[in-house]
Amino acid sequence: PTRENDLPRFGTVAGAPVQGFTDLYTINTVAEKPTPTEAEQHLIVPGLRAGHYLCFFGMHVLTPAVFDILDGLLPRGESVTLSAALGELARQERYLAYVHPARRYDLGTKYGLLRAQLALALTGADRDLVLNQLLELLAQRDLDTPRQ
Repeated sequence: PTRENDLPRFGTVAGAPVQGFTDLYTINTVAEKPTPTEAEQHLIVPGLRAGHYLCFFGMHVLTPAVFDILDGLLPRGESVTLSAALGELARQERYLAYVHPARRYDLGTKYGLLRAQLALALTGADRDLVLNQLLELLAQRDLDTPRQ
């Protein structure tokens, strides 16, 4: 679940919870970076707090049908996006979304990729090595900076 003010950063989906699961949804609508008004009108998901929407990012496991859909969008001269293809996929076959409680990193922001890589490195077996290398970089930078 994502707060309304973050909608301009993510693709957003709407659907219904799959019975018997608290973290699985059948998707019926996909919108790329919707406005809050568009989300309020078309992307409400039962069970989510007001002002919260399901945004997607991370890993997608798709059927081969998505390639046929993308291929079909090309001749129409439309702007071809994954979100448009996923929206069509949701109309053609069952499309599920799983809510995974994890930290997310926006690779499209300044230093987003760096933050994601550091976060990954700092949770791994080489955490101490990564921290030592970061400290060495900071120390070297301070040594290289002329004093005034």
